[in-house]
Amino acid sequence: MIPSDLPNLITVFRFLLVPPVVVLLLIGRFGSALLIFAVAGFSDALDGYLAKRYNWTSRAGALMDPLADKLLLVSAFVTLGWLGLIPLWLVGLVILRDLVIVTGAIVYHMRIEQLEAEPSLVSKLNTFTQIVLLLAIMFTQALRELPELWLDVLLYSVIVTTVWSGFDYVWTWSRRAWSRRDH
Repeated sequence: MIPSDLPNLITVFRFLLVPPVVVLLLIGRFGSALLIFAVAGFSDALDGYLAKRYNWTSRAGALMDPLADKLLLVSAFVTLGWLGLIPLWLVGLVILRDLVIVTGAIVYHMRIEQLEAEPSLVSKLNTFTQIVLLLAIMFTQALRELPELWLDVLLYSVIVTTVWSGFDYVWTWSRRAWSRRDH
């Protein structure tokens, strides 16, 4: 192993944290799930910092990192939805957005050109609001109930940013595909 492999190893570690988070949520150990979820978040920040700071980037890392994030987020959404702590229609909306983006990325890659992952600002905002909502729900279940208004604001923030970022991706990449296709 060489030091430049470290970000990818941290990303693999994040993949391995998904099953314990799901199991802990399912058995009602919300405090432990919250802790592991927070460790996963820290590991995401750490591998990103190392990759950028020391230029330890790779094509594999660029693909694995967002996949690990998505797997953790979607797994937590599905599990909390299953437990009745998040509305199932919101779980469906989050998954639908991701499916639209992934399908579009595959089509773009296969029909237009090699795709370079470029998360938009609104997509980063969406990821942030999703994480905060998940943390707030776990925190409420584990430690202390947060005010209903806070949870409602977070819920509606996730709705707005999910729809907004989904449309933003479709619009941006459709325009890009159309302009590339004309050339």
